[in-house]
Amino acid sequence: MDNEIQLISDGDGLAVIGNPSDVDRFLASEGLASQDLGLERLKSAIGTGAVVAQAGSEIAASSGRWVKLTRESAQRVHKYGLMESKTPGVRHAMVGKPGSIKSWLQVERGAGSFLTNPAILAGAAGIMAQVAMQQSMAEITDYLATIDEKVDDVLRAQKDTALARMIGVGLVIEETMTIREKRGRVDEIMWSKVQTAPTTIAETQVYALRQLDAVAEKMERKTDIGDLAATAKKAESIVREWLAVLARCFQLQDAIAVLELDRVLDASPGELDGHRSGLKDARQDRLERITLSTERLVARMNAAADSANAKVLLNPAASPAVVRSSNHVSASVHDFHGRLGIESGRQSSKTRQWTDAAAEAMDKVLEAGEEGVDAAWRVGSETLGQARSATGKLSSGIAELSSGVAERALRWFGDNE
Repeated sequence: MDNEIQLISDGDGLAVIGNPSDVDRFLASEGLASQDLGLERLKSAIGTGAVVAQAGSEIAASSGRWVKLTRESAQRVHKYGLMESKTPGVRHAMVGKPGSIKSWLQVERGAGSFLTNPAILAGAAGIMAQVAMQQSMAEITDYLATIDEKVDDVLRAQKDTALARMIGVGLVIEETMTIREKRGRVDEIMWSKVQTAPTTIAETQVYALRQLDAVAEKMERKTDIGDLAATAKKAESIVREWLAVLARCFQLQDAIAVLELDRVLDASPGELDGHRSGLKDARQDRLERITLSTERLVARMNAAADSANAKVLLNPAASPAVVRSSNHVSASVHDFHGRLGIESGRQSSKTRQWTDAAAEAMDKVLEAGEEGVDAAWRVGSETLGQARSATGKLSSGIAELSSGVAERALRWFGDNE
């Protein structure tokens, strides 16, 4: 079928299938970046028989490319009106360039389309899920490379048995993934090597989440600004390390899911769609647990920053340090969320300037009336003493404050003569 291609979407990605040159023209016309889908693996899902043999020959002659669906790419393919299929969560359409028409249009699905075979459509959805998870794994690899502390070093520093086993589990999974790439399938022997790995990975994930929860609880218990600043500073490196461990857990869980789908495709292709759907739900559950814990941590760090800003008048050095540490932790979590595909809106806390806080306090006492003047001198004396004991860097700020307070006082007395 010249100038006709088939589109399949599972919500996370888009498969573009058809004659290689037609597929390339479509992707170029829409400006979509893609990667190979590995369409030949669909042959395992179609069984035997004359009709199946014909579908197999179509698969062999076709090219399959996978596109990650972002907001932009999803908008570009929305115009083609993908329709729901009998496979839950999967939509598809056929598009072409009939006659001399330059743009691609949705066309009537031909009876001879091999995607009318439910087994092939389910198989395509399964392969798309694998490609999407492998894409996520690659992004996590890039993320881990940007972190100073190696994940293995963090794991070796722990005494917990599950964490110690994590390194070995990761090596076995990576080895099995390498063999899979060479063989194109996962047989019983290969699967036997990794089938117990999910338990170890889950234990490690739970442990890492508890460490992040512990950091949030420590921040919540601290009331003294000095202690809060010290705890917040330690949290910067601790949080970064445990986020790395969580990312590694998620990466290995995706790898296990890829191997599982290959194993099901090889041993029980009729169960592939149900297994794919179950893995997708389980993955979403993991994301939600991670999101809950990390967002709780960010909320606690933001609360600490707000508390520090409220006390900056008497803590001109420690309060800004809390805000800086809070922003560093929030930035780390935001980057981590992005790598896992978690939507989060990052809002950095602003450091409240000591001079602004002092000026506001002076304004309040001056506005209180004549009685407030004596109080203003008491506040000014106490504030000046705190500033001198903190650091010499505030001298210029104090000079500005003195000038500003004098001007405010003159204006106040002038207005009340």
